[in-house]
Amino acid sequence: MERVKTVIVIGGGAAGFFAAIACAEANPNLKVIILEKSSKLLAKVRVSGGGRCNVTHACFDPSDLVRNYPRGGRELLGPFHVFSPENTIEWFASRGVKLKIEADGRMFPTTDDSTTIVNCLMNAAQNALVNIRMNSPVHSIHKREDNLFELGLSDEEKMLCDAVIVASGGSPSLKGFDCLKGTGHTIIEPVPSLFTFNMPHNPITQLMGISVDPVQVKIIGTKFINEGPLLITHWGMSGPAILKLSSFAAPKLAELNYNFSILIKWLPQFTEDSMRSKLNELRKELAKKKVSTSNPFLLPKRLWEHLLNVSVTDVEKEWAQLNNEELRKLISVLIADEYNVQGKTTFKEEFVTCGGVSLKEVDFKTMQSKKAQGLFFAGEILDIDAVTGGFNFQSAWTTGFIAGKSLVYYLEHLSTL
Repeated sequence: MERVKTVIVIGGGAAGFFAAIACAEANPNLKVIILEKSSKLLAKVRVSGGGRCNVTHACFDPSDLVRNYPRGGRELLGPFHVFSPENTIEWFASRGVKLKIEADGRMFPTTDDSTTIVNCLMNAAQNALVNIRMNSPVHSIHKREDNLFELGLSDEEKMLCDAVIVASGGSPSLKGFDCLKGTGHTIIEPVPSLFTFNMPHNPITQLMGISVDPVQVKIIGTKFINEGPLLITHWGMSGPAILKLSSFAAPKLAELNYNFSILIKWLPQFTEDSMRSKLNELRKELAKKKVSTSNPFLLPKRLWEHLLNVSVTDVEKEWAQLNNEELRKLISVLIADEYNVQGKTTFKEEFVTCGGVSLKEVDFKTMQSKKAQGLFFAGEILDIDAVTGGFNFQSAWTTGFIAGKSLVYYLEHLSTL
């Protein structure tokens, strides 16, 4: 009688569950075990989207989808053709969970409750006879000469298996990748990749709650620039324009120790020349009107007053009374307003890092290690991260699905490989 082959999935998060389910459903004869280091399963799924779970994003063209990944986009293009957001929708629908699309493209369960997604994944794992062990951290992974993997859970306990999927998630430090030391993989040092900008004691923070859409934000001295909605907060600036910028510029901002300056274009439709022409027109058209009350660009009232206070000597002046120096300053604050950033704040409860297993060492057709056959990866353990909006979960579903299916193929053809 042939020995039952064992598969161990390290990590009880979104990618780990998806990989384990895909593997167990593809070959019910395998013994599939999830090892979760903590006492909580699917922790990020539970808190995502304010407890609603932002499952994926309604971006159905893989070429457009990959643009939302500062790291890993190129590598994910092929996998997204295999398992796309449409496949995610179908996967959950086939298990009785319907998703809805919101105005910004984010997709949530129609229940608006992350428990729906958690229960769906738990039930699917149970139905596929996936074994789950909590409070079981893996400290080491070693491939033996007989092709089996030996996992060290403690000095006393070791587990043997035929193949491994590492889906243990991202980590804020290199220590979180210690279990991979024996695999020969390169680990890109992790840094935060989704955060807001702190501007301590800057007067702009007195305008907390004001949102402007769109604005253009550029990090001075770099190539990083982004356009979108911006939110002023009591600690600095947030909103999609800032968050996306923080993602794409994450390694550079870490290098700068989160001390840098940004230029804000409050009116991105204008160039310096077109803004100068516009203000000269306004000096004539609104000659007798006060600059403080006319607000020709329809910016939020308090923001308009703030920008005038830093550029005009007297906001009660009429437009015709503005001198050339005041016009120059007004042009500058409207299209090149400079702010110093000192520090960052995690966006809500969603801690995302870039860094992890080097993408050069993984075959994205199978999610298998190029260093060790039978070792697979899925989710944020890889040097992949995305902007907010359901994209990180989509890469978890995609890489988990491919890893699970590919592992089955690997075991079935092991003697010929």
